[in-house]
Amino acid sequence: MSREYHVAKNGNDWGKGTKEAPFATISRAADVAMPGDTVIVHEGEYREWVDPKMGGNSELERITYCAAPGERVVIKGSERITGWERTEGTVWKAVVPNSLFGDFNPYDTYLYGDWMVGPQLPTIHLGDVYLNGKSFFEALSVEDVVKAERRETGYCLPWDTYCEPILNADDTIYQWYAEVDADNTTIWANFQGADPNEELVEINVRKCVFYPKQPNKNYITVSGFEMAQAACPFAPPTGDQPGLIGTHWSKGWIIEDNQFHDAKCSAVSLGKDERTGDNLFTKTRRKPGYTYQFEAVGRALQLGWSKETVGSHIVRNNVIHDCGQNGIVGHLGCVFSEICGNEIYHIATKHEFFGYEIAGIKFHAAIDTQIHHNYIHDCTLGVWLDWETQGTRISSNLMCDNTRDLMVEVSHGPYLVDNNIFASPYSFENASQGGAYLHNLVLGNMKHWTVLDRSTPYHFPHTTAIMASSFIYGGDDRFYQNIFVGGADMLGQKSDSSCGTDAFDAHPASYEEYIELLEQENRERPADEALYVRVPQPVYINRNVYLAGAKGYAREQDSYRGDAQLKVEIKKEGGAVYLEADVDQAILDQAAVVLETKDLGCTRAVEGLFENPDGTSITFDEDYCGKKRSAKDVIVGPVNGLKAGHNRVRIW
Repeated sequence: MSREYHVAKNGNDWGKGTKEAPFATISRAADVAMPGDTVIVHEGEYREWVDPKMGGNSELERITYCAAPGERVVIKGSERITGWERTEGTVWKAVVPNSLFGDFNPYDTYLYGDWMVGPQLPTIHLGDVYLNGKSFFEALSVEDVVKAERRETGYCLPWDTYCEPILNADDTIYQWYAEVDADNTTIWANFQGADPNEELVEINVRKCVFYPKQPNKNYITVSGFEMAQAACPFAPPTGDQPGLIGTHWSKGWIIEDNQFHDAKCSAVSLGKDERTGDNLFTKTRRKPGYTYQFEAVGRALQLGWSKETVGSHIVRNNVIHDCGQNGIVGHLGCVFSEICGNEIYHIATKHEFFGYEIAGIKFHAAIDTQIHHNYIHDCTLGVWLDWETQGTRISSNLMCDNTRDLMVEVSHGPYLVDNNIFASPYSFENASQGGAYLHNLVLGNMKHWTVLDRSTPYHFPHTTAIMASSFIYGGDDRFYQNIFVGGADMLGQKSDSSCGTDAFDAHPASYEEYIELLEQENRERPADEALYVRVPQPVYINRNVYLAGAKGYAREQDSYRGDAQLKVEIKKEGGAVYLEADVDQAILDQAAVVLETKDLGCTRAVEGLFENPDGTSITFDEDYCGKKRSAKDVIVGPVNGLKAGHNRVRIW
């Protein structure tokens, strides 16, 4: 029999947990909730780490945690600190007993991990200081806190062009520094004229806010909360991946209608199990990080990694912002999941640190994962899919004002990228093969390359079972009915990027031609695996539109490459976003068809189809806005029904 527990700020953990006698903490409810139970949390601010002791049994017997309807419930990994003493000018000092932190002191714990690139020496800690919700920067000394000088350059990835951190609206620099001894943690902070004893000042205390410490807590729903200010660590694919909230190697979570912000690293984690390895490259240097990542996949299989045990999560309709590394992260545990309807912004823009695992959404092994109808903006990188992107679909997302919108790395496909709006100056990087790009609007530059020094695994379709491993030879991609608009201001970005599909000019235009070239090469220089390095894989490119200097594949049979104009602007008005587009008739006249799975063929390595996770065929007869396409009215690009002249379409 299912039960309903209540939690309220005026409650008592010795109570019964009823509406009349509620618990005082969510943790108390999490200790007693059983499959089928619902925990309703009433308005207020709760400072705790919720560690569910039980999960549900199935979709029909979930454990649900939800905010009471119409009530604001905030769960924080921080504590409020008072009793500050002024030391010099606008600098104040607080002495905090170490007992506040228990066995985890974020001011004595460095930020580190595999593939973290900078700062090279450990100088950044997991702690942070917040003034009325605003995150501070960590200084290297008390003297630097006193100076509080403007940072002209923050840390950034090698391909970033704009590295200065995003500051407060008034460009004020808020900084802190801490020293830890056996008994106390002393924090100095420059509040720039604010009185910390009058304002709200908080410090990170807990690693997580809602995260089971033990794995395999399945079928949990978390709905309607605001969660913030956790000292979660760097989360590479070879490390343990705790987040502000996380599923911790479980199955069937639903995380919906929440707001997550100010995670030191990652907000939502669909990550791996620590038993598959935890930063062993950084800790031991025994093997390359690449090797440890491959081993993590093998260890996961030994732990029973499969559709029956892990993944199948839903993360929808959340607002995620102002986190240091990721909005949503996951290696292995993100399989068979759905990520939709989320707004993700200001991820990795503070630039206190950087590494190769940073994005609004960063997934490894996103097998059969569906990423659709998200609005991702003002991030260092929008979506980064790495290793084993197979059966994955990235559809109807709006990405704008990012340093880069999308990257797909060392994957063999099949993966789908359809009906998206890529509006940043750098639209996407393709270091993979076996992708199908359909009906996208691409307003920025692109880059494609091979990866012949990292063999990565691919799987039997719709499973986690490894079929084999192979290098990325490049190609085996499809580009149909996209609109490419050149001329993006790349701000000094890589000169080997461009807008369009001309980077594939050396590739054959059909699978039959590819086989002929392989046979010819083998007659002249007999070989086995070397043949596939020497002969480029085929590409399938047709019915695209290239404007404003964008260049098309030389052997594309049907495309538009003329002087037609497409003036596009993404306008944000209140909580809505609109596509303003002035369209020439010539763009609308480009021939297009309603595409289906059968039109895309199968990928060469996996020999897999571009189909739904259940193996059924896809008909691409819905546009970005969900409007139906028909054989009579289908046009190129993501938005059907555009007309010549001015168009205004709500896209978020």
